[in-house]
Amino acid sequence: MKRNTILSLLWLLLPFAANAQSEIFRTRTTADIPYRIPAIATTRTGALVAVSDYRYCRSDIGAGRIDLHFRQSLDHGKTWGNIYQPVVMIGDGDLTKGHQEAGYGDACLVADRTSDRMLLLSCSGGPLFGYSTIDHHQGMARFYSDDGGQSWTGPEYIGEETIYQPLAAGKYGPIKAWFVGSGRIFQSRTLRVGKYYRLYCAGVSRNDKENANWVIYSDDFGQSWQFLGGVDVSPVPGGDEPKCEELPDGNILISSRAWGGRFYNIFTFTDRRSAQGSWGTKAFSGKDNGGVEANQNACNGEVLILPVVRASDKKRVPLLLQSLPLGPGRSRVGIYWKELSDPASYATPEALAANWSGPYEVTKLPSAYSTMTLQHNSQIGFLYEEETHCNTSGGGYNIVYRPLTIQQITSAQYR
Repeated sequence: MKRNTILSLLWLLLPFAANAQSEIFRTRTTADIPYRIPAIATTRTGALVAVSDYRYCRSDIGAGRIDLHFRQSLDHGKTWGNIYQPVVMIGDGDLTKGHQEAGYGDACLVADRTSDRMLLLSCSGGPLFGYSTIDHHQGMARFYSDDGGQSWTGPEYIGEETIYQPLAAGKYGPIKAWFVGSGRIFQSRTLRVGKYYRLYCAGVSRNDKENANWVIYSDDFGQSWQFLGGVDVSPVPGGDEPKCEELPDGNILISSRAWGGRFYNIFTFTDRRSAQGSWGTKAFSGKDNGGVEANQNACNGEVLILPVVRASDKKRVPLLLQSLPLGPGRSRVGIYWKELSDPASYATPEALAANWSGPYEVTKLPSAYSTMTLQHNSQIGFLYEEETHCNTSGGGYNIVYRPLTIQQITSAQYR
């Protein structure tokens, strides 16, 4: 057997030998208070911080009490500390109009790359997204940690001034509901404005006609936010739960949940520092164009771009990952990938949506939402929902962490 073939096989086997999966937030039976909606981040020091809904109400945010639970790993996911519950993230279940403390759910998370500061945004209060009105709707809560996620301050309720009022003043018109995209807030790798590198976060709104996606950005680590591209035209009209990322040329990608695959759009800058530019036209990625296929499902997933080395010629290239349930239905969570070495492959939303590789199957079991983070040991910390012990009739999933390598995901085509 050739030496390169042996090395490739070793790279594929290494993750299983070195670090097996962990059940971070366990839902063992349908009688348990269920967990749902994973988020994970890597801190400046390399610690992993994971968070999940703890759903007393056994339903989505807006239905009653939901708390947020945390765990931390200091050794790249090999072991995890005890579950801890920040007091400021305990819901009271009160769904009275205007009361935002009922619950906190669908968290998204980021750790600053140059300090110990972390930011968490979540949906808050009630009612449910589909039952919200202009006068009675969910909010958005903001929490901060200055010690790498060990303790948290908040909540500050920023939904009105950040989302509802700006959209009401624009051509798109007033909205009845807003839902922040769970999982990952991403921080620019290259653009620093003042003290911090820029943050981007995506969400979905609802008005009388449709759902719509938006991307907001912040140059002061979440203290203030602006709409990327303005409030008049949505980048993904009809979109669902979204994620966003920074392409190799600095432009911004939005990825939105859709039946059978994903919608993609790209914001092209004319001036990055002042965030001037425009959105393209959304494009669908699925079976017919060789894109990412979600067979008989529409579900949340994560999008992540990594620097990798192509095994065939040892060239350093950017690789785009997209996770979602492969199906049929909400099952077999997996990962597609697309090399972005050629700018033509992502010059337009249509080009980016087509011709993906994979997928890699993470689990064979029924499974749903997923997210991921790049760890300091170059593994991908993959966090996802799985029916490990029981079905979803209890209102939740088991939240599983699995360390993956690029070699493993791509069958050693990249490292």
